[in-house]
Amino acid sequence: MSDNDRRGRGSASSPRGRSGSNSSAGGSGGSRRGGPDRRGSAGSPRGSAGSGRSAGSGTGGRTGGRAGGRAGGSGEGRAAPRQSGEARGGPRRSSDGRGNSRQSSGSRQPGPGRRADSAGVSASPRSAPDRGPRRGDDRAKADLPPVPEDVDVTLLDRAVRAELRSLSKPNAAAVGAYLVAAGLALDSDPKRALSFARAARARAARVSAVREAVGVAAYRAQEWSEALTELRTARRISGSPHNLALIADCERALGRSAQAARVLSDPEVRRLDPESRRELFIVVAGARRDAGQLDAALAVLARGGLDTERPGPGSARLWYAYADALEAAGRPEEAARWFAASAGADPEGELDGAERAAALL
Repeated sequence: MSDNDRRGRGSASSPRGRSGSNSSAGGSGGSRRGGPDRRGSAGSPRGSAGSGRSAGSGTGGRTGGRAGGRAGGSGEGRAAPRQSGEARGGPRRSSDGRGNSRQSSGSRQPGPGRRADSAGVSASPRSAPDRGPRRGDDRAKADLPPVPEDVDVTLLDRAVRAELRSLSKPNAAAVGAYLVAAGLALDSDPKRALSFARAARARAARVSAVREAVGVAAYRAQEWSEALTELRTARRISGSPHNLALIADCERALGRSAQAARVLSDPEVRRLDPESRRELFIVVAGARRDAGQLDAALAVLARGGLDTERPGPGSARLWYAYADALEAAGRPEEAARWFAASAGADPEGELDGAERAAALL
């Protein structure tokens, strides 16, 4: 098992979670000096709290999903896929140049959100009217944080604010404040972000952006079962498949590699944008590596595009994951070439492709 495989989920193989929507609960495509996915290796999707990256932060990027919007979150909204061979457990981690992982504090993400950049995944608000907290729903009301004051609700993505219009004005204001607070805390304190997102859920459980924000924050806090439930619920409400990489990565974190791999067969995969699709390929390749299927992992990654003359969104992370799998397969010369290609498509130096390539030469 390679160093990247042990990282957890922080590198090119993890999705970058979107926090709540396109916001940033997730991470970015891999933290600086680490593998592509935020979680830890080339096999995980990017964040996401994370993941746009994604409630994730924009992918990390999207403050807790769309819900967090521009309010915070690290990076894109995508989920940070774990590296292709990384350990099944934790959330994506950034890694140092040679696979030593350290938990990333924030990237695509959004997350909750896909990339920490876009806070709002466009999804038509299908949420039913919500009348605020019900007696039976706020079972732990005493444990819920108070409604944050002095937060700028305009930081929420416009699509999220549109969804909140189904609530009464006072409830919408409180839910919006919780979502912004969740987005702002996502990178520095995922557990606190999760408490804010849960408080929003206690008041507006039928709003897709709220459920996504909880899912992205739970993902970033390594509460895999809760993250999986919330992300699936958000998908049922909104009809959007944008968090499939995060969903697959949660399955992987729970040790269910076969279920993670099956996400690639979802008919809605075709609706994903190119970057989100590459994140999903990274996560599924990581699941294949978990199962000892290196050749299958390489085949999955090849579907993401290996034309170095035509790099696209997410290519640097995908090529990093591909290189990592090649190295694990005992093909160091090819691995060095693809680590170098990843570095060439990564002008901001978020990944350590150049160092990995040099170490193999």
